Amino acid sequence: MRPTDFTLAGAIAALGEGALSAEELTRAHVDAMEALNPRLNAFITTTPEQALEAARASDARRARGDGGPLEGIPLAIKDLFCTEGVRTTAGSKILAGFVPPYESTVTSRLKRDGAVFLGKANLDEFAMGSSNLTSAHGGVLNPWSRRNDPEARLVPGGSSGGSAAAVAARLALGATGTDTGGSIRQPAAFCGIAGIKPTYGRCSRFGIVAFASSLDQAGPFARTVEDCAILLRSMAGHDPRDSTSAERPVPDFAAACGRSVKGLRVGVPKEYRLDGTPPEIERLWRRGLEWLREAGAEIVDISLPHTKYALPTYYIVAPAEASSNLARYDGVRFGLRVAERDSDLRDLYERTREAGFGAEVRRRIMIGTYVLSAGYYDAYYLKAQKVRALIARDFRQAWEKVDAIVTPATPSAAFAEGENTDDPIKMYLNDVFTVTANLAGLPGLAVPAGLDPQGLPLGLQVIGRPFDEETVFAVGAAIERAAGFAALPAIRAGVPG
Repeated sequence: MRPTDFTLAGAIAALGEGALSAEELTRAHVDAMEALNPRLNAFITTTPEQALEAARASDARRARGDGGPLEGIPLAIKDLFCTEGVRTTAGSKILAGFVPPYESTVTSRLKRDGAVFLGKANLDEFAMGSSNLTSAHGGVLNPWSRRNDPEARLVPGGSSGGSAAAVAARLALGATGTDTGGSIRQPAAFCGIAGIKPTYGRCSRFGIVAFASSLDQAGPFARTVEDCAILLRSMAGHDPRDSTSAERPVPDFAAACGRSVKGLRVGVPKEYRLDGTPPEIERLWRRGLEWLREAGAEIVDISLPHTKYALPTYYIVAPAEASSNLARYDGVRFGLRVAERDSDLRDLYERTREAGFGAEVRRRIMIGTYVLSAGYYDAYYLKAQKVRALIARDFRQAWEKVDAIVTPATPSAAFAEGENTDDPIKMYLNDVFTVTANLAGLPGLAVPAGLDPQGLPLGLQVIGRPFDEETVFAVGAAIERAAGFAALPAIRAGVPG
């Protein structure tokens, strides 16, 4: 087996048995990254020498008998996480030269447990997008291709598209992502891998470049549900530097993957049966529910009546918070500065922000500023927050009847560049199945479960109660076992061309 063919759990076992070293494992992924990243553009910044140095240090720790739970595991880090001494751009020109003097809590915990960082993964600018085409560093190519049109350039989904593409193409054993409205689950589904957005507050947001502070949550990508569970245990935990971080114990998520689902009640919300949903999505959903029924779960029809308001609510709340968060990028304190010698302060702001922000970021700042402005705050932002409370109430009532909810992860398979990107509304509709979990602060897991007629991966989503990721992992692992998803993308490490 090639080192890049291991699952994360398999690599941990092989390293523990001495079947390969961390340096060998990392070098194989560095070679794959250097060979394929020029084509995929999955990484903005690569750090091969630092990775190999970290791998050698990992081997030394393992030899002394004091290795951590992720000792020697090569990961990709979404370029929204601040990494000390390594450029962090958030996919934007305005942060093109920013090198943080500190480390995010999530990445510091991964390092503490022995992980090796290969580099910073590409993303939609400031995590705003569903295609990974808004990055100032260029779009990311999905490693999958259509059977009848292999030359079409498919998007990996967004905003964490670089992370998902890197894991799917075997450039990394896992990756970090962030999810504000579906930015882990959608790219995971598009790229045929697993990805989880944990409960809001499960992972610290300290050191993560903010988009929408009440919605953003860090989470992992990996090839299997168990691999995601292993990564999440290292990433999670209370952080006093983040006021939204929850003081909750971190369970052994991986152990939950082996739990039986017998007796669990799995909800099916009628509002997720949308007009125009492709038949292959509907078939996969029905098949997934049947797999769970055969495993002993009870399938229960439920209603989440305010679901139809979720997208408009999200696209008021998220831009409002973004307009506030991005006000700090003014050309004064850090990042890009564009000004004439004799320009005044307002001119400095305007020139810097015009040059530094891309079209999608400017669009969302303008929407957010509008809905927060005098005369519109009550009509838009305050009303959206009230609807958000109703959406959360729908879920609380559902948990009285069910233990988990299963839905499609996305309304389609990966689309090609240019197919939806000229229409912002079509792009926003990609989040139709995912935004409710963010608005309610719930954990959501995407699991690869089948292929569409063009051979592209499709995923199912498992939503759970707050801080009940263990049940989410149990249900997701049951779907994964039944699906037996073993398809591979056309572009991956070890494949010529």
